[in-house]
Amino acid sequence: MPSEKSEIRETHETRETRETRESRRYHHGDLRSALLASAERTLREKGVAALSLRELARDIGVSHAAPGRHFKDKQALLNALALDGYERLTHALGAVDDPALPLEPRLVTLARAYLGFATENAELLELMFARKHDPDASEEMATAVDRTIGALERIIADAQQRGEIIEGDPAHLTLVVGATLQGTATFAANERLDPQIALDGIPQLVHLLLHGLKPR
Repeated sequence: MPSEKSEIRETHETRETRETRESRRYHHGDLRSALLASAERTLREKGVAALSLRELARDIGVSHAAPGRHFKDKQALLNALALDGYERLTHALGAVDDPALPLEPRLVTLARAYLGFATENAELLELMFARKHDPDASEEMATAVDRTIGALERIIADAQQRGEIIEGDPAHLTLVVGATLQGTATFAANERLDPQIALDGIPQLVHLLLHGLKPR
């Protein structure tokens, strides 16, 4: 029969072999990316309550302790997911924004990009908003939010300076625009409104936001 020492040595070697295999499989940050991808799948399919570092480890086939190398707890994972979402949204908006455009077509372009992101990533966007308002939100989160919502607020403030839209608190006007777009996105995500119809209706939506409903 194997001795206690040989069993300990065998267990140690098994652990080393597993960790080496994991290291080779997920090198140079691949483990973190794999965890985030798995977490987002779970978020889409089951919701935030189903997220668990242990379950994520099982899903991608690593030891239950492996996620701890990147996320100390579930809250850290949620923050990372939200930050990744803001980064992707910033890229989506930045890829289409053209400061040289007049205000209305510029907002139409940005609104279409936002609506596309929001309908395709409804659960992630909800998490992004939740982490944004968390009392313990990090400075990194605040910076990420500023690159998206803050950018829209600056566009509105600049338009006010040029006399293109009414005076008022830019933050409040940004909230009105954001709430309108998010309401449309929520309708599309919940199938109360066909996503393509929602996208096609963006020019009219922006026109109404800028000019109002009152006859002129």
